[in-house]
Amino acid sequence: MSANLTQLLSIMQQLRTPETGCPWDLKQTFDSVVPHTIEEAYEVADAIANKDFDDLKGELGDLLFQVVFYAQMAKEQGVFEFDDILAVLNEKLIRRHPHVFANSELKTDAEINANWEAEKEKERQKKAQSQNKQESILDNIPLALPALTRAYKIQKRAASVGFDWAELEPVIAKIHEEIDEVLVEVKRTDLDETQQKARIVDELGDLLFANVNLIRHLKANPEQVLTQANSKFSRRFKRVEAHVKSLGKEMGDCTLNELDAIWNEIKHLPK
Repeated sequence: MSANLTQLLSIMQQLRTPETGCPWDLKQTFDSVVPHTIEEAYEVADAIANKDFDDLKGELGDLLFQVVFYAQMAKEQGVFEFDDILAVLNEKLIRRHPHVFANSELKTDAEINANWEAEKEKERQKKAQSQNKQESILDNIPLALPALTRAYKIQKRAASVGFDWAELEPVIAKIHEEIDEVLVEVKRTDLDETQQKARIVDELGDLLFANVNLIRHLKANPEQVLTQANSKFSRRFKRVEAHVKSLGKEMGDCTLNELDAIWNEIKHLPK
């Protein structure tokens, strides 16, 4: 173990030492640390998206600290220690990469992915047996994942056992079907406002899920697709704001048609 890592573990232990440690660190639990872990993971992703590698170094350190924090709390409870995390990780990586660490002949991406999924299936079976419950292909997809990512993973798992369309046409047709179902609920007059809203939200969920399926079929990741769309909209909207300001106006002074005309003009400008 490197001197820096040894020092980090020692720092964490001191932060959690009763009476002499940090009051904030001492009162934390597994549950209370989770939001900070998620936030740190997003900050890592943001640094990568911005190609800010100086910042990335620090953000990766913050994310590593989260792992060390959990390991210290687990050690205090006699559950496991940091070294146990490393041991489990090393075993898993070696087992899931027989083409690197054993004599298995896995050459193509398809063969490697198939082996990876087979190993994960064994892990799901083992976990289901240990918990005495019926195993599902959808087991172990974290509830805390962003909804788009979770939908994407659910669909990939279902597709791995043949529950998927082979062609693009029915995927697109399903989106049109879900749009029609949303509009049916929007136009209903036989429900009170609360009931109608609940049914609209339900159908909107189906529509969004169907759109994730189209993105998946087109070999893209929905989180990345929407992140890119968010960035593109923000960039163009800021240009619209700047253009309106250059005219000596405020956004609220313009009609929607005027703003739309500026938007369409900006869409065709270089990035």
